Amino acid sequence: MTDRSDGIEFSEGPKPGPTREDYQIRLDRITALFSGMVRHAEKVSLTRCPYKNRFDQCTARFGCRFQDRSTEVDTIPCVSDDSLEYRSAWEMDPDSAEEMHDILRTGRSS
Repeated sequence: MTDRSDGIEFSEGPKPGPTREDYQIRLDRITALFSGMVRHAEKVSLTRCPYKNRFDQCTARFGCRFQDRSTEVDTIPCVSDDSLEYRSAWEMDPDSAEEMHDILRTGRSS
């Protein structure tokens, strides 16, 4: 260690990096932080329209019954209650669509 004139000590050379244990602790902490966000996003994605942004505005380039066109603003407010199931419209196999409806009715285990 070298003593500077201002009294602060510092070591010469590169500082050693984290150990494997330190790295794992940090990785576990980051995983815990993001896993909650991912679970929430997954839950919301089951019923929230993919065209509704975080400001509750519709970004779809087509008409929708949940678009509030009664206002004179540049953006179109979305008045959906976020309980719609739109994905079955894209499902080509009726059995798969019914299976998805059952999963959504009973809730999905995480």
